[in-house]
Amino acid sequence: MSRSMPYQPPGAHTISKFEHLHLEVFDQPQQGSAAIAQEIADLIKDKQAKNSMCVLGLATGSSPKSVYKELIRLHKEEGLSFKNVITFNLDEYYPMKPDAAQSYVKFMKENLFDHINIPVGQTHVPDGLVAAGEIEAYCQAYEQQISDAGGLDLQILGIGRTGHIGFNEPGSHINSQTRLITLDPLTKSDAANDFEGQDNVPLKAITMGVGTILKAKRIIMMAWGDAKAQVIQKTVEELPTTSRPASFLQKHNNTTVVLDHQAAGKLVRYQSPWLVGSCHWTQSMMKRAVIWLSSKVEKAILKLTDADYNENGLNELLLAHGPAYNINIDVFNQIQRTITGWPGGKPNVDDGNRPERAEPARKKVLIFSPHPDDDVISMGGTLIRLKDQEHDVHVAYQTSGSLAVFGQDLERHLQFHHDLMALITSKNGSEDDETSKSNYTDWSNKVDDFQVKALIRKSEALAALRYIGLEDDHVHFLNMPFYETGRVDKNPLGTRDISLVRQLMKEIKPHQIYVAADLADPHGTHRICYDAVMAAFAECQTETWADDCYVWMYKGAWQEWDLTDIDMAVPVSPEELNRKRQAIFKHQSQKDKAPFPGTDDREFWQRAEDRNRATAIQYDLLGLPEYEAIEGFSRYFPTKDNTE
Repeated sequence: MSRSMPYQPPGAHTISKFEHLHLEVFDQPQQGSAAIAQEIADLIKDKQAKNSMCVLGLATGSSPKSVYKELIRLHKEEGLSFKNVITFNLDEYYPMKPDAAQSYVKFMKENLFDHINIPVGQTHVPDGLVAAGEIEAYCQAYEQQISDAGGLDLQILGIGRTGHIGFNEPGSHINSQTRLITLDPLTKSDAANDFEGQDNVPLKAITMGVGTILKAKRIIMMAWGDAKAQVIQKTVEELPTTSRPASFLQKHNNTTVVLDHQAAGKLVRYQSPWLVGSCHWTQSMMKRAVIWLSSKVEKAILKLTDADYNENGLNELLLAHGPAYNINIDVFNQIQRTITGWPGGKPNVDDGNRPERAEPARKKVLIFSPHPDDDVISMGGTLIRLKDQEHDVHVAYQTSGSLAVFGQDLERHLQFHHDLMALITSKNGSEDDETSKSNYTDWSNKVDDFQVKALIRKSEALAALRYIGLEDDHVHFLNMPFYETGRVDKNPLGTRDISLVRQLMKEIKPHQIYVAADLADPHGTHRICYDAVMAAFAECQTETWADDCYVWMYKGAWQEWDLTDIDMAVPVSPEELNRKRQAIFKHQSQKDKAPFPGTDDREFWQRAEDRNRATAIQYDLLGLPEYEAIEGFSRYFPTKDNTE
């Protein structure tokens, strides 16, 4: 595969005895996508030189978008022709009109076909409107079309969190062919964002079978981001199983899995590289290894012995830095020093071993929250401590969160406002019911739904922060343009987005910045918001205040930090945990069930509390003090490569 240099963190090894598929791991999705696009381009050109057709199997979804974008660039800027290309798409929802917003026909036109010179008759996407009684014959005909074209030269794939390829859900057989299939609940949940709610996602889909895919001469599967890390680990390192159809790719002799480092993050080569080969034993790597060993043998760190190290593949560490007692003390102290009840620094103390500096005693704090509830969900306990300890706390909501308000909540607020205005203006405090209903219909039709939904989220955010004690003038609603499209699809991050963030930083000149780094958010908003903060902070590096500013990354809404990555652990008392919960409850439109909850059935306050308690339990099991709950933070250092 023609590519730029793959990502290799310290201690990781390119070839792992635990992996059953060939991998290419890149620092960023854009690099991996460019490498895939280049291989496709090279194949097309090779076929052109031989005067033959190039048959491509194509995928939809978020993963291949950047591949298609690069192919379009190659066509427009470097003259890549697609006249000798025949394409077959993997799947389509059923039933689905070809011009529907969620149609894969529409997706392919918007993201590739309309921007290149491929003849219309040479593209094929399964028909989402084929009559029910004709589906079996249609699927057989689709298989025959692929065969008549000479078979797939190259099939590109994404992977769903169920381990599906195409829409081959768990239970799909290795020999399965093109067919109608019922979608897994997890797949429907992941698609909810596109359909404005899980209830609107079709129940079925037409998909190429696993056997159809495996007939391709070459297969490339791609995955980007934390959300795919777990399923990639199981697909690559565990044996093939029908419960994870992507694992059948292990049976194919010409498959490459292309990942960014986040999607590869749970592989043994990154999680436990000492099991693969020699390691460079930095302080961070020692910390990771000792935490892993403590968990594996179920002993507190200070109880680990030389035998524990030798018997579990860590003899190299023991030889380099042993005996065990010395290593244990070193790592125990590292972890112990992450714990602080003073997230803004404790005044008038020796801060040499504390995560935050003591001075200035009263810091300016700027907390960036992607949506109007991520702040209290993810770091509500720390926010409460910062305010109680009299720091100058500001909260910036980067998006309105308007897409995450149910229509029924919108209707309820509109009706309340209408009735309130009628009560105020009516002489007798009421109106004729029919007249009131007619006036309400006329009035509500003139209102922009997304603007009203944004006001709902704004009022909830203000209520939560007022409860904590923040002043309204310390709350900032940025409404970054990338999000405010009025539709599920967002715009790319733009200069205006970064400028809004940068202007606020320059205005406040914070000593601390907190930014959401739980990039497993399935909707992608967190990643864009994170990138905006980091880009803005980079542009401020020449300013004096930036030299004295610590950037702390938080998680919690969608995932939590591994203990190895925590640089500051803030204990949360039972009382503070209850205050955090009450602040989350102020976000009533997200209470009980949010429109886009992901695959976790728990409410967000439950997820946050469970994660905070689980972190505290992990510290306790390592032999550290026992707390009710802990919120963890990782520090960002702009002078070196920082990855989540």
